[in-house]
Amino acid sequence: MFGLTALELARIQFAFTVSFHIIFPAITIGLASFLALLEGLWLKTRNTDYKTLYHFWAKIFGINFGMGVVSGLVMAYQFGTNWSFFSEFAGSITGPLLVYEVLTAFFLEAGFLGVMLFGWNRVGEKLHFFATCMVALGTIISTFWILASNSWMQTPQGHEIIDNQIVPVDWLAVIFNPSFPYRLLHMGTAAFLASAFFIAASAAWHLLKGNDSSAMKKMLSMAMWLILIIAPLQAFIGDLHGLNTLKHQPAKVAAMEGHWENHPGEATPLIIFGIPDQEAEETRYAVKIPYLASIILTHSIDKQVPALKEFAPEDRPNAFMVFWSFRVMVGLGLLMILAGVWGLWLRYKKRLYQSRAFLRFMLLMAPSGLIAILAGWFTTEIGRQPWVVYGLMRTKDAVSAHGEFHMSISLLIFFVVYGAVFGAGYAYMMKLIRKGPNKELTNGY
Repeated sequence: MFGLTALELARIQFAFTVSFHIIFPAITIGLASFLALLEGLWLKTRNTDYKTLYHFWAKIFGINFGMGVVSGLVMAYQFGTNWSFFSEFAGSITGPLLVYEVLTAFFLEAGFLGVMLFGWNRVGEKLHFFATCMVALGTIISTFWILASNSWMQTPQGHEIIDNQIVPVDWLAVIFNPSFPYRLLHMGTAAFLASAFFIAASAAWHLLKGNDSSAMKKMLSMAMWLILIIAPLQAFIGDLHGLNTLKHQPAKVAAMEGHWENHPGEATPLIIFGIPDQEAEETRYAVKIPYLASIILTHSIDKQVPALKEFAPEDRPNAFMVFWSFRVMVGLGLLMILAGVWGLWLRYKKRLYQSRAFLRFMLLMAPSGLIAILAGWFTTEIGRQPWVVYGLMRTKDAVSAHGEFHMSISLLIFFVVYGAVFGAGYAYMMKLIRKGPNKELTNGY
């Protein structure tokens, strides 16, 4: 129907569903910890601003949590419907890891979520705070297991292959695979950054509209302190993650750099902009900075970065998509650092809440964290191609035996249903944010 193969349609469908899904857990990870901080500050200071903000953001958290659960269930079913050969090959590892996530994280979140959302004035203050902390802990544990599973697919270890099926032999090695610590930290900080920009943009919108209440100022101030600290830390973690990727997935790094060929004795330049051409095996219109790729990726001025021509054409990822998704992520990361520094300068000048240029900038940056997460996810997943389990199973061998027509119909249904369901959820969430905190509701729901 779309002129694509069943494999390409299956990949597009999974990319579509995972792109919808990932934005909701990213927000809930950050918001859950933000809510725990707000309630802790309320209990310590009895400042009603923290209580007001808690009730406001608890509603936003509840909407995101619900949409995240729905989109996650649909995504998980695709392992059986669209990727059955992958499930047969690697299900003995990915299956248990997902079960561990449900048993240790989802049950923890679900068990305390009702108390957190509806227990204000129905349970004691300390028990309610404990429930909020448990929900926040559950989101972090969930991140741990999901990243363990996905990281194993990037850098598999701790297994044997028996009768064309993967059998785990060392669960610690499976979980703590070489890329896992870096990817866990990188994704965790990305989720906190995305939430911080979401919160800061909400405060900026109300301040621009003339709502300069102390609660709004506290909301912006707390978000900007987090951005100031986390954004540079994310860049540092990203550098470590890049070095780890260079060691274990050099073809991905070559695609990220748009680097096709090394010349004897010549350091690798950094290509800032260009158009990677897979067929011509070159990056057209490249704007280069000499030596810089060698300095960043090898921390030397003479070592070379692996080039795409060193890998067989069938083992290369899509250089154009990886090259540009990586630059979107890095570019937004630099803007995030700029936002943190700008906010610090305005705080020093006592103009943080009055600078309309800054507030407009923060409003524009509202989706930056989520876009950066998606760009980073595309870089990671497309850069892994043509492997679904790196070095062990190719993506074309993992897809179920569906025809193009059936995959086209299901993809169209996904477009329509997701647009309607999550579009409505997004619209309602934006309505609540525009309305802002209501102090009359701070005594409960």
